[in-house]
Amino acid sequence: MSAPSDINEIYLSSSPHFSSKRSTTFVMLCVVIALLPLCVNGVVLFGIPALVTILVSVVSCVGFEFIFQKLTKQTVRITDLSAVVTGLMLALVLPPTVPVWMIVLGGLFAIIVAKGFFGGIGANVFNPALTGRAFLFTSFPVAMSTWTLPIDGVTGATVLSEIKGGVFFADSELYLQFFLGNRAGCIGETSILLILIAFVFLLVTKIIDWRAPISMVATVVFFTWVTGGDPLMAILSGGLMFGAVFMVTDYATTPVTKGGRVVFGAGCGLITFLIRQFGGYPEGVMFSILIMNALTPFLNKIISVKYGYRKQYNGGKTK
Repeated sequence: MSAPSDINEIYLSSSPHFSSKRSTTFVMLCVVIALLPLCVNGVVLFGIPALVTILVSVVSCVGFEFIFQKLTKQTVRITDLSAVVTGLMLALVLPPTVPVWMIVLGGLFAIIVAKGFFGGIGANVFNPALTGRAFLFTSFPVAMSTWTLPIDGVTGATVLSEIKGGVFFADSELYLQFFLGNRAGCIGETSILLILIAFVFLLVTKIIDWRAPISMVATVVFFTWVTGGDPLMAILSGGLMFGAVFMVTDYATTPVTKGGRVVFGAGCGLITFLIRQFGGYPEGVMFSILIMNALTPFLNKIISVKYGYRKQYNGGKTK
């Protein structure tokens, strides 16, 4: 008779149970492909500092995931590319002038605290990249709000402050500059054109769902318009579009139901608007998404979905 196993080989989880031919690596690879043009654009705009930020962030996140999984005697899964995605996203929501040691610290917090301590990929409550950014933002606010202006570019911080004051720009040249990304800001949030291309790519490959992003942007636009602000500039400035496409579509930290995603996106949009309009910070995308991340389990419960049903055929008969 064989000796009893000391490994728990029974896995319990609630229904529903779905399988997919697409692997985690494939999904993450698609996200990486969508992010790469933003990385290239950031390096073109901000130069070597942006490249250093991206490389340090990715290497830090992958390294910390490897170390954490080794120390906790887990199967090392860095080949699934989830740590690479976290590193890229963290870098793209940072200013290009952030010191290297801060980037490493942000990667550590994102991977170990926000992801590893909660059980790893799929078990985290808060978006790891945004959690890392929030940690750096609250710890080092000066470094995290120092912007580098591209050549012949315009600053994004000034525009957000003016939007709060109810300024309506109506300047086609300024709109075009912001749409193409010729402005100050975080490395990956500047070019709305590239973000929209990434959005279409992720939709076509069925990596993301459109409901939360559209709901978030529409809510910001509506309330900005109602209060006399410039709705178009509200979309083009700040990190709204990047957050809507890459952050509110995260599988682990957003609702699983269609209705839940609509409410989640609307909540993110409303909180973003309130912080922009009445808060002490000109931008509110980061805090809005993290706040709504905490409400995701609640939304999953109150907006449920029926997974099993009986098909109805002609004549009202069921089978």
